[in-house]
Order: sequence, then structure tokens, then C-alpha cells
Amino acid sequence: MKKIILSGMRPTGKLHLGHLVGALANWTKLQNEYDCFFMVADWHALMSEYENSGNLKANMLDNIIDWLSCGIDPGKSTIFVQSQVPEHLELYFILSLVTPLGLLERCPTYKEQLRELTNRDLSTYAFLGYPVLQAADILLYKADAVPVGEDQLPHLELTRQIVRKFNHLYKTDCFPEPKALLTETTRLLGLDGRKMSKSYDNYIGLSEEPEIIRKKVQNMITDAQRIRLSDPGHPHKCNVFSYYAIFFPELKQEAEHRCVKSLIGCTVCKKEFADKIIGLLAPIQEKRRVLLKDKKHIQDILSAGRLKASSFAKKTISEVRSLLKL
Repeated sequence: MKKIILSGMRPTGKLHLGHLVGALANWTKLQNEYDCFFMVADWHALMSEYENSGNLKANMLDNIIDWLSCGIDPGKSTIFVQSQVPEHLELYFILSLVTPLGLLERCPTYKEQLRELTNRDLSTYAFLGYPVLQAADILLYKADAVPVGEDQLPHLELTRQIVRKFNHLYKTDCFPEPKALLTETTRLLGLDGRKMSKSYDNYIGLSEEPEIIRKKVQNMITDAQRIRLSDPGHPHKCNVFSYYAIFFPELKQEAEHRCVKSLIGCTVCKKEFADKIIGLLAPIQEKRRVLLKDKKHIQDILSAGRLKASSFAKKTISEVRSLLKL
């Protein structure tokens, strides 16, 4: 039997190039090697968006269409919505019984989110406990591994600590300690050189029209030291070149040579780059157009995913209830 993987995304907005290189490209490969559960994490989204939840449902559908357009195959992977499997919340509560408050308060991701999301009130019981819900998500499907970057390792270790305490307390091996499936994380900066963020509008969306992409690329930060066309460029200080290195590595050497030797100006370089990004996204956007014409097909995929996820989840909860003598 294939080993099990659980991963998910919060439906807080449209997906962009960061999601493509940070998750979707990797998911597409993993589904050929593992039994993958890919989850639309709407409960997690609600923990930060509870004051403005009106767009979550539309975002869910839009995100799933992007997943499918990027190569996530419902014939290979289980695609489902977290809130449609009520056992997530049941296991969340049960695991919260054995999770010390100090463990949550020391979570580095929790502290980081409090610092960054200052426009939301996150001083809530639910937000403090979101790592426990993440643990429940993973353990409900007895995932052997979770694809994470190095920055997420402390978070996964928190799940492993919860597993050890639960298994020790109830003298069981019910839950495996999920291992980190370290993925090569590509650091993709926003178009303005800052962290890529929806609030900064400094990203290229997977479904954006070509003219919008061209306009955004023309506003990208390039080499500040290059003033005249004849000045030699410094590609490793240019954000456009960093995108070339990630999305078109086969063209990286040529792009570097043309820049350093002053064979191309920044404006023309950005125009060429925009055309290449538009070409990269063209097959994804074509699949989107096809999928948008048959939304019933999307609902059928989610229904099938919910049934498979629910079947697995019910068995886990039944086992847990038995351990707790319920």
C-alpha cells in the first residue's frame, strides 16, 4: 500500500505563482507516489477571516478549479472540503484535551501571524488552537508524512508531541508520528521585492488576463544600479531575473549574459518575460475555461472526495472513541 500524505490550502483568495511553485507543482508529483488527501482548509481560513467570511465559498470553488487545472488528478488524489467532514472538529476537541497551553503559546507560527496580521483580531481561543486542528487534520487520516518546508518543521514537531502524549496517555499506537517530507521550497518574492501577499497586490494570479500580467510585470523592480542601457546589469540583484531562474531555468544563463553584457534593456527584458509567463499559464487557463463550463463536474469530484475522506475519518474516530471509553 502507498503511504498517506495530507496537505491543504486555506481559501482566502485567488491562487498565484507562489502557490504554483510552493505547493501545486509538488502536489502533482507526489500524487504519483503517495495516497494523497488534498484538503480545502475552510475551517482554518475562518479562524482568521471570521469577520469577513463572505468570499470563502467562492474562493473554495475557484481554488479547486486551479488545483485541477495545474494537474491535481481526482483519479489519483482525494480532494475534499475540510468542513464537510465533521470528524475534523471532533478529533480537534479530543486532541485539545491533551495539549498544554504553553505548547501553543510558544508556537513560532502563531507569534509570527500575530505580528503580521495586525488588521485582524486574532486574540481568540480558536486561533491559538489552530495547530491542534492541523494536528487533527493530519492524524485523522493517519498520514505517514506531511510535505513541508524547513520553516514549518517546528509546527510538525508540535503534532508529533501531541501524538506522543495521546499514545502514552491511552497506552496505544493509534496515531503514527508523521514524518516531514521535506520539499525544496522556492523563495518567490512579490513583484515589488517584498514578501508576496494578497494585501500588497504584488503577485501574478494563475487566472489573470494577459494584459493585467503585462502591466504588473512592467512595474516589477529591476536593477536599481542600472541607469543607462549601456550600463552592465547586475542580474542577481534583479527580481525579474530571480523569476527567470525559478520558472525558466533553461533560459537563465542566456538572460544573465544579455543583462551583464548590456545586450538588452530592462523594459524589453520585462516585455519578453511577461510573454513567457503568459505562455506558461496559457494551458492552465485553458483548462480553467473548460472546467468553468461544467461546475457540476467539480461538485461530483468534491462529493466523491468527501465520501472517501469521511469513510477514513469515521474509522479513526471510532477507534479514538473506543480508547476514551465513549
